[in-house]
Amino acid sequence: MVLTFEDNRLASELFGQFDQHLALIEQKFGVDARARGNTVSIRGGEGATSQARRALDYLYERLQAGASIEPSDVEGAIRVVQAADDQLTLPTLERRSKLSLAQIATRKKTIAARSQMQDAYIRAMDRSSLVFGVGPAGTGKTYLAVAHAAQRLERGEVERIVLSRPAVEAGERLGFLPGDMKEKIDPYLRPLYDALYDMIPGDKVERALTAGVIEIAPLAFMRGRTLSNAVVILDEAQNTTSIQMKMFLTRLGENASMVVTGDPSQVDLPRGMRSGLIEALKVLHGVEGVTTCRFREGDVVRHPLVARIVAAYEAGETPDGDRGDTEPS
Repeated sequence: MVLTFEDNRLASELFGQFDQHLALIEQKFGVDARARGNTVSIRGGEGATSQARRALDYLYERLQAGASIEPSDVEGAIRVVQAADDQLTLPTLERRSKLSLAQIATRKKTIAARSQMQDAYIRAMDRSSLVFGVGPAGTGKTYLAVAHAAQRLERGEVERIVLSRPAVEAGERLGFLPGDMKEKIDPYLRPLYDALYDMIPGDKVERALTAGVIEIAPLAFMRGRTLSNAVVILDEAQNTTSIQMKMFLTRLGENASMVVTGDPSQVDLPRGMRSGLIEALKVLHGVEGVTTCRFREGDVVRHPLVARIVAAYEAGETPDGDRGDTEPS
């Protein structure tokens, strides 16, 4: 199979420096890909060459739209193509045809789904008032939720973003940290700040924080409020209690949506205290307007070793490490 891409400059970006992107495609699909100028010849089995073509066509379309391509984007396209061919149907993919993945576009960058579940997650946030994104670290749950919120704010669909986390981490308590309340809280909310600055220019983030257009607060500060015309995100929700989770979910106001993210296997609450996230997943299962997206180790989009670490820990779980909480499958 020989593919020709009209724009030489974009073709060069597509193939990657020293053809590193083609090398990834060769490795993952088991094909031989040779580039010359703006063409690439792909040799291999019919199914593998078709998969390689779909991945390359999708990545080239991203470049045409003004996006940049990194090795992680190539790995994401490969992952989704392979997952699609392992299933009989997938709404976002026409079998043996073009690959189409959900995207989030902010003024600073455009983020495309890098796994089948990320694709479903982005689409769920677009259509559901309450979305649970649960699964291991490195799957993009929080990052994509913040990107979604930034996109809706820039489009004028909401008036503000509210980001929250429970201030509980591995047995530590706020009272043992130095500084005033803001200095005590900020370390717990740092991942939310990092994601924001990735989506929105720094000066605009600072102005929005000062004006209250973007609010970052610990979960305890949500009590008694009604959050309207906003995207509300609760991160690390596995560390909420049942009472806190119910309190948070009932803050939902008019023209507002919520995204709740967490990893039920990483509960840092005191032993014997039930996770509000695990309970909510059971109680709200099947409720209209609520969508749950479950990420697995195969959806990890950080360093490839992270996925193997997650899988190893899941395989090595023992009864001693089990908190007794289970979630619906």
